[in-house]
Amino acid sequence: MALLEVNNLGVRFTRRDGPSVDVVQDVSFALDAGGTLGIVGESGSGKSQTVMALLGLLASNGQASGHAFLRGADLLAMKPAALNRIRGDRIAMIFQDPMTSLNPFLTIERQMTEALQLHRNATRREARKRAIEALERVRIPDAARRIGMYPHEFSGGMRQRVLIAAALMMEPDVLIADEPTTALDVTVQAQILALLREMNRERGTAIVLITHDMGVVAELCDDVMVMYAGRAVEKASASALFARPQHPYTAGLLGALPRLDAQVGAPLCTIPGNPPMPGGSGAGCAFAPRCAYAFERCRSEAPSLHSHGARSRACHLPADIALQAAPGVFV
Repeated sequence: MALLEVNNLGVRFTRRDGPSVDVVQDVSFALDAGGTLGIVGESGSGKSQTVMALLGLLASNGQASGHAFLRGADLLAMKPAALNRIRGDRIAMIFQDPMTSLNPFLTIERQMTEALQLHRNATRREARKRAIEALERVRIPDAARRIGMYPHEFSGGMRQRVLIAAALMMEPDVLIADEPTTALDVTVQAQILALLREMNRERGTAIVLITHDMGVVAELCDDVMVMYAGRAVEKASASALFARPQHPYTAGLLGALPRLDAQVGAPLCTIPGNPPMPGGSGAGCAFAPRCAYAFERCRSEAPSLHSHGARSRACHLPADIALQAAPGVFV
């Protein structure tokens, strides 16, 4: 049995001024101990709402459906009290925005030691010592002094490192990282990725990484799930996906990456148009209006996710078609 198994996850938000909106539909994946899964896609594709649903952190008008089993226990069926005993301990999350994730009225020490005292019955002295050690691991200078400061006394990058330290300190079974290196310079980013790899290899911590940075995915992740308009459109090993994308959207994402071997002055490739509003894709494939390969069936029939060997994709194109992740396809 997988450590984390998600089946047919859906997220729906109700609105006062209109019909309900489905922002995530039929998302499934499995993650073994020591595995790493990257979830990629444009902003609004449903990446963050997928993991928020697993942790029971949706907004008050949000409702999750499906199943999400952590060591056999369904997270989506748990009552808040039971979920509170798991969050921050067996499953932890590094949130995307450090400014809103840290309480401005509490010191860093109070916010980092609370989980240790709650879940591990640590004394205040023991919890403070472990928190300082965690801050030092993410390269916070003078950690013993800074731990008594408030979030506004830290830079954005340092606040991000505090969140990472707090999550790593608990040594969870599953770590969900939502854009964990966005606010960090490249040197600190490399150090944080090294820490994540260390936890992954030495402790068997499973990692779900949400990111726009395909370089981070290539460096850290075993498998990749590409999301578009709330659905998974391709799932594959990282090596297979980078070598040969099988969905036009994946090919577009890879084609839009700057290349060191590109000719001087060559324009950057883009995917034309904009992603649909949540719940507004209509009939057919949601990506069809932006797809260079779309044909009549794509505009009238939404493709389902089918397996092709060790990978899956949602596309009407033949599985053996060669998609170009290079300049000239999406311009």
